[in-house]
Amino acid sequence: MEYEIIGGSFPAVNVTLEKGETVFTQSGAMAWSDMNISMETNAEGGLLKSLGRALSGASLMFVRHTAMEDDANITFSASFPGEIREFKVDADHEYIAQKSAFLVAEEGVEVDATVSKSFWAGLVGGEGIILQRYSGDGSILVEIDGSVVELDLEPGQQIKIETGHVALFESTVQYNVESVKGFKNILFGGQGLFLTTLTGPGKVYLQTLTAQDMAQKLIPFIPTSTVSTSSGDK
Repeated sequence: MEYEIIGGSFPAVNVTLEKGETVFTQSGAMAWSDMNISMETNAEGGLLKSLGRALSGASLMFVRHTAMEDDANITFSASFPGEIREFKVDADHEYIAQKSAFLVAEEGVEVDATVSKSFWAGLVGGEGIILQRYSGDGSILVEIDGSVVELDLEPGQQIKIETGHVALFESTVQYNVESVKGFKNILFGGQGLFLTTLTGPGKVYLQTLTAQDMAQKLIPFIPTSTVSTSSGDK
């Protein structure tokens, strides 16, 4: 799979496929493509597996795009301002990601749901109990909100993060939640009741922008009611 990332802060990825080569993506991710690419939609792994993926933020169905000729081009767009990153998945490199991170992948990659080891990490951490897990063998392209900050945690090294800023981490990293200490910190600190704790070893990828923060900043500018006038008003 050859690709080129385009679009700057509103990214898309243009993928070039050779004859017979296939990539798969979520429903609705394709922006445009050549005419020589076929499309097939199905529930990879059966209905139950598809339902689990849907709970993790992926679509119920996956769409497979196969080139019928060499040098076939297809473009997939991200759903939010940020970056598109490639990750190589194999037996030694599996990843856990935020909801809706998955964009497009080669056939050998498995995209599944995974349940957080800590119930509280999922229930109150802000990202849900079920996350996405990437395993298998091949390349996967994911979308990360804002800019990416990469950390390499040593064994036992910990970092506290507002949960929405966790984009993706290696499966060797432990994911948990701890409560914010101090009454004033809870009321006025602006971080809520809980913060995510990630413990090494492994690589962690953080995002500088979150959909939740952007939504909160936009809420004051969204009209809450409309003004209506009777037919007699002028």
